[in-house]
Amino acid sequence: MTRAEALLTAARETGDRIATAESCTGGMIGATITDVPGSSDIFDRGFITYSNAAKTAMLGVDPWLIETHGAVSEEVARAMAEGALDRALASIAVAVTGIAGPGGSESKPEGRVCFALAATGRRTRTETVEFGAIGRAGVRRATVDHALDLLIAALRD
Repeated sequence: MTRAEALLTAARETGDRIATAESCTGGMIGATITDVPGSSDIFDRGFITYSNAAKTAMLGVDPWLIETHGAVSEEVARAMAEGALDRALASIAVAVTGIAGPGGSESKPEGRVCFALAATGRRTRTETVEFGAIGRAGVRRATVDHALDLLIAALRD
């Protein structure tokens, strides 16, 4: 069973619907979920907010958060997840924002991805994962896998 299939099974068991807010993955999380037949049972929508302007316009992320903490921060990931949850017909949302590469900086290196998980009636959780300089495709794939794992774990929690 793939991660996406496990997610669909878990969400069906709990009756949850899912939304995504994606920056560095550009919609890959939503695409991975919707690759599974029947995913419309549990997947409501995905927000692809690659630019800072999109994060603000589509998810309501306060520009001050972006200016103060940077787009790649747990604060912005939290606002993205909460914004997705507020704007979707979903009970759980995952958000990702990161540096897929190539490049990055000393303070925000390639492979750093900030995650947030927001769910109705629960505190929003955030975390940062350092995948390292494994290449753009590698960082994006690892981000998708980790986001799906976070959703599965939250639904089984």
